[in-house]
Amino acid sequence: MAIPLRKATDIEKLRKAGQAVGKTLKYLEENVKAGMTLLEVDAMGEKYLRDLGARPSFKGLYGFPGAICTSLNEVVIHGIPNNSVLQEGDILGIDIGSEIDGWYGDAAITMPIGKISKEDEALIACSKDALYHAIDIIKEGMRFKELSLALENFITDRGFVPLVKFCGHGIGREPHCDPEVPNYLDSPNPKQGPKIKNGMIFCLEPMICQKDEEPVIDENDKWSVRSADGLRTSHYEHQVAIVNGKAEILTQL
Repeated sequence: MAIPLRKATDIEKLRKAGQAVGKTLKYLEENVKAGMTLLEVDAMGEKYLRDLGARPSFKGLYGFPGAICTSLNEVVIHGIPNNSVLQEGDILGIDIGSEIDGWYGDAAITMPIGKISKEDEALIACSKDALYHAIDIIKEGMRFKELSLALENFITDRGFVPLVKFCGHGIGREPHCDPEVPNYLDSPNPKQGPKIKNGMIFCLEPMICQKDEEPVIDENDKWSVRSADGLRTSHYEHQVAIVNGKAEILTQL
């Protein structure tokens, strides 16, 4: 596994791409409302992102048809924008990728549509809190598997389970590269594998299910990923750079 180490000038270019994502997520979080379709959300996000000088990097990536991922209620990741109408009480995952001058940004939120249940509030809080907990504990020399175990423990301590077979990832001159960062320990020993080093750039993205961690990919659209339990899910993501031994968030405003 060859994980790139970026120079300070490269990190600033990645920050620019990341900031475009962060601004677009904030714009959508403040403006998406019940009554809108997922296609309207997608169009809003694409226009805002392009107005910032960024290209929506998900559009056409591996054949994905939308500019952004719109994952509604039971869809945890990779939801395709369609004519579904947002209802009061829904929860919506929005995942956005950007590209500026050959450098990539990537982040995600799960947001409430109007007033939501206490159960859904807890579900969203788990993915968000797990993300910030992981970012806070990162230090140079820590192994990625130790980080994955910490994410898993945080999620299960909240009474939820991490989606398996999908993971966080490296990012830089391409939207996905080494390392892979699962939200669970995928081997018996967390003291194995590559260590976190200054200059590494990667995305952490807790994907939270309620009871069953196994993913089910939609038979019709071939993209939308749900938990096998069919219950609601949540997803949060930030892109981080390791600077002076700690994680610095590139996608946070």
